[in-house]
Amino acid sequence: MTVLLRPKPLGDYKVREFRMLIDGQWVAGAEGRTIERVAPGHGVVVSRYQAAAKADAERAIAAARRAFDGGPWPRMTASERSLVLLRAADMIAARADELAFLDAIESGKPISQAKGELAGAADIWRYAAALARDLSGDSYNTLGEGTLGVVLREAIGVVSIITPWNFPFLIVSQKLPFALAAGCTTVVKPSELTSASTLVLGEILEAAGVPAGAVNIIVGTGPEAGAPLTTHPDVDMVSFTGSTGVGRLTMANAAQTLKKVSLELGGKNPQIVFPDANLDEFIDAAVFGAYFNAGECCNAGSRLILHRDIAEEVTARIASLSAKVKVGDPLDPETQVGAIITPQHLEKIAGYVTAATGEGAAVSHGGAALDLGIGQFMAPTVLSAVRPEMAVAREEVFGPVLSVLTFETAEEAIRIANSIDYGLSAGVWSRDFDTCLTIGRRVRAGTIWMNTFMDGASELPFGGYRQSGLGRELGRHAVEDYTETKTLNMHLGQRTSWWMPR
Repeated sequence: MTVLLRPKPLGDYKVREFRMLIDGQWVAGAEGRTIERVAPGHGVVVSRYQAAAKADAERAIAAARRAFDGGPWPRMTASERSLVLLRAADMIAARADELAFLDAIESGKPISQAKGELAGAADIWRYAAALARDLSGDSYNTLGEGTLGVVLREAIGVVSIITPWNFPFLIVSQKLPFALAAGCTTVVKPSELTSASTLVLGEILEAAGVPAGAVNIIVGTGPEAGAPLTTHPDVDMVSFTGSTGVGRLTMANAAQTLKKVSLELGGKNPQIVFPDANLDEFIDAAVFGAYFNAGECCNAGSRLILHRDIAEEVTARIASLSAKVKVGDPLDPETQVGAIITPQHLEKIAGYVTAATGEGAAVSHGGAALDLGIGQFMAPTVLSAVRPEMAVAREEVFGPVLSVLTFETAEEAIRIANSIDYGLSAGVWSRDFDTCLTIGRRVRAGTIWMNTFMDGASELPFGGYRQSGLGRELGRHAVEDYTETKTLNMHLGQRTSWWMPR
């Protein structure tokens, strides 16, 4: 029986009104339209945004172009940019409760989780500030007496940053500070479902000293506001996080003008578990990995690949622990699984479960939507007897649904893990580190956790293989992703004539 924490009414909450940030001004949209966000956990309007049209996107791009071509930000010293980013990090920390509340109320994520994400985001801004001062090129004094080579790293230019609804503040923080550290100017488009915290970030960056036009923030749908950010010739790079399908469209759009593209897309992440694993620790990690952020997470450990000798016991224990997970009010500090982002998405999640049971999967726990009076919620769900060819085992459900598959040999486990289109992350559990390293080297994914799951740090690169995306975020090379290299090939002394060799 799932533990329910029914949402409490918001009482006298006043709807937050937001404008867009273009060229240092908070402005209305060109067409005067607005977007209202209904809180998924409370069923009432909590935010209202100005809706950007193509004309607004073009205004923002033009502002970013001017700021890059003639503004102060790209021409500041690295230490000056670093200080601005450090001030921003301090302001993010100071307003963390406000930002976490906005993310929780708009996305439906638990408030305790949102606060943890804000702490992580502030750390990322500080890390980017440090990298700003470490950005450098190379020199070559070994090319002969008449030649000196210098390789520069220069900011790539105007960057479009398009972010999703599931981690509104954290994901923009995995992109924007690194672009700014490199000296780029930007246009940011958060999801129209969860734009509030990114717009507050605009206020923070203004106060921290980011000059007008270096960061522009617009709100709107993908076709109206997002598409121009991927096609406009004045944009030099697109950094996108979202679904694999929209990632393909983004790449195709960017190809028209051969922009650089960074894509962080979907995942269907396996956890491979051997009989000698510490099962107590794994079971806790399995429940966390499946239900963190209600499973609306590209890194969700949604695919368990269990050795047949332990599968029955482990599945029963996971189902038992799933029954203790607290589901409900995103603003209750005790909540572990909050609301699903939209009614349509809840229907999609439930449809995967229905299709799987129709193909022979068994529901070991949950399996249906929950009625808490208001909002939309899904029970933590464990599906057993899942076969590798089922859609629920191959496609990104993006909900609190855990699929259990089995294997007999390590080779079979690796084959199952690699049999899908994604390759974002994976986990392996065994007390034998030879086993862990063998699996880790052969599973095709960008991150392999060993005897843990979904740990992370600003220093560690994040990204995927195959249809999980292109490029990496975070890590010590993150700022370099927003740069171009330029070779200065310098001749010393008299040049040998082509017509009259000496």
